Amino acid sequence: MRPSNKQPTVYMLASRRNGTLYVGVTSNLVKRVWEHKNNYMEGFTKEYEVHILVWYEQYGDITSAIAREKQLKNWHRKWKLELIEKNNPSWCDLYDDIVG
Repeated sequence: MRPSNKQPTVYMLASRRNGTLYVGVTSNLVKRVWEHKNNYMEGFTKEYEVHILVWYEQYGDITSAIAREKQLKNWHRKWKLELIEKNNPSWCDLYDDIVG
């Protein structure tokens, strides 16, 4: 299912299968992932080439999304990998799905 462009979303990017992970939150998933993929901003994802959208969840409000982002950032790496594997076992880049 294609997400709404303007909806609070928590997402995970990966450098490759079982590679470096990044957890973020945004109100515009398509725009934010495009920025990561095109190294639009300096930072972690640019430095470590973390550009593959492997998981996301949408929320009705930004407060809930931020709370979930904080929760995931405190999770063990193993739990994050299990969450990705459960929802995206082939580690496909979901970006094409969200842009249509």
